[in-house]
Amino acid sequence: MYESPMHQPPMRQPPMRETRIREPGTILPRRDEAARHTSLRRALEATALVLASVLCGCAIGPNFKRPAMETPQQFKNATATTSTAAPPDQWWTMFHDPMLDQLINEVDVSNQNLAEASAAYDEAVAAVTEARASFFPSLSASASAERVKSGAGSNTFASVGSVSVAPNTGGGNTYSTYQLSGNATWELDVWGQLRRELESAKETARADLANIANARLAAQNELAAAYLELRGADAEIALLDSSVKAYQRTLDITTNRYKAGTVAKSDVLEAETSVFTAQQQQAATRLQRAQLEDAIAALIGKPASDFHIVPASSWNATIPAIPVGVPTTLLRRRPDIMAAEHNVASANAEIGVQEANYFPQLTLTGSYGFLSSSLGTLFEAVNRTREAALSASDTLFNFGSTQAKVTQARAEYRQSVAAYYQTILTAFQDVENDLAAIDWDRQQYDIIKKDSDAADENERLTLNEYKAGTVDFTTVVVAQAAALSARVSLAQITVSEQTAAVSLVTDLGGGWKPAAAVQTAAR
Repeated sequence: MYESPMHQPPMRQPPMRETRIREPGTILPRRDEAARHTSLRRALEATALVLASVLCGCAIGPNFKRPAMETPQQFKNATATTSTAAPPDQWWTMFHDPMLDQLINEVDVSNQNLAEASAAYDEAVAAVTEARASFFPSLSASASAERVKSGAGSNTFASVGSVSVAPNTGGGNTYSTYQLSGNATWELDVWGQLRRELESAKETARADLANIANARLAAQNELAAAYLELRGADAEIALLDSSVKAYQRTLDITTNRYKAGTVAKSDVLEAETSVFTAQQQQAATRLQRAQLEDAIAALIGKPASDFHIVPASSWNATIPAIPVGVPTTLLRRRPDIMAAEHNVASANAEIGVQEANYFPQLTLTGSYGFLSSSLGTLFEAVNRTREAALSASDTLFNFGSTQAKVTQARAEYRQSVAAYYQTILTAFQDVENDLAAIDWDRQQYDIIKKDSDAADENERLTLNEYKAGTVDFTTVVVAQAAALSARVSLAQITVSEQTAAVSLVTDLGGGWKPAAAVQTAAR
């Protein structure tokens, strides 16, 4: 049945919207608040999806695996009495010398090589912080005020900072624009390039941390060896002092006998030669001691002119038994090996950094601010502006540059692996050499000790026979020279045993704790 329009039910009219009248030049919003909230919600949902894909995605490039290397079951030159325990943390205390303990403790405070290594580590930690910051958006803010004149008259503008001002020269339209906004740019790590960069930076920091331990260990090694050699020089000087006095007494006896006419002038000359020779050795040993003292001063960061170690009245010739452990533990106990391993891991991560350049970079940008033609109404809700965008950029062709960088990264990785292997081989060589040197020194000490005891007794008997007139003075000189040489050799072999022990304990990694070092590395 047809019904006329007059009989139809009234149609529901949409609610009337309030119309705001603005002055010319006012920028009105393009959409109402509900539409803007819907758009923002959709942008956030899209962002969440992208972030989920980033978090769940795998980083481009190979994951690190420690290069495999076969290690021996035991050290070739280890003796049956060699302990398999690890050296103590403060290994230098095994020598029972308080002065050595004091000097070693000063290495951490003043050694400049150690300070240089520490600065390199601080730089690496800062690089880790920088790499980590790239995971987050960069934020910026901008503000501008612009006055524009269009139409008849002059269109000349004057700019002051971020404010552009157009002088009114008559005619045309003039209007102003004020804007304040905050901007964000976020590079999305879809392919894991940023994660690989952070991984590389962390491994570099850990390598530098191990380098600090290696520098400390090297300084401790040099200082302990120099100090023990200095104490050995003190012992030699004491022996030479005693010998010079003994030779002087012999010279006095020979001179008296020459004056009495019982011996020839040549006996006096030979006695004088013995005194002068011992004095020359004495001066050379004092020079060696002075140079060792200056070396110790440099190792603890003090001017050599202001540093002095009082000569020891007695010699503490302690020779500790160094526990060597087993060869497999050497790979985790030496800081230079751990540094080389972290360098391999860093180079491995760099491969992923370069391979990620094959893929497009995704960037999320957004801004939020206010835009109005009137400064007084700038912060009203109707003048708010929002913007969000997801962009992708990729290099289509760069004449093989990306491939070349990947090839370079892989070559650097192979170099670091070769350096890692060589560091391990050198470590085993060092330990075996130390063990062989300790065994040789021990055997030589036993022989030289017997030789020294025999030479001392021969010197005593020969001098008594000379006084009795049964042997000539040449026999006495020969006996004295042999006895002095044997005594000096005994002191030198004792120092050699001590320094060999120092070399062994430092080549084993000293008291370094790799687990603690990794925990304190940049995370």
